[in-house]
Amino acid sequence: MDENRKIIIRHVIRSGDTGTSDESAVRVTPASRWAAYLLFIPVLAVMAILGVFFFTAFLALFAVTAAAISLRLWWLRRKLRQTVEVQEGEYSVIEDVEILEEHSDDPHAGPDR
Repeated sequence: MDENRKIIIRHVIRSGDTGTSDESAVRVTPASRWAAYLLFIPVLAVMAILGVFFFTAFLALFAVTAAAISLRLWWLRRKLRQTVEVQEGEYSVIEDVEILEEHSDDPHAGPDR
């Protein structure tokens, strides 16, 4: 049999409680478990507070942006309605106009005006 093709099988003893091997087993005492809880609880509380803070900031930014877009659309619609109302007034087209006399109310105006 060739040495490069040899399969090496290692026997691993498993611990019945945790299912981990004896080599990597970590002994967890009740004191270390409580210490971990005492560290994780404040960390989780700070993360929750920061999460609420950033969510509120995002929500406020979204609300301001939505209000600005709504205001802009309202303004454009208002201007469009005013333009349409002005164009819908009564008017008549005068095609041929001939000026017969020109009068000026200004007494200082000469004949050139």
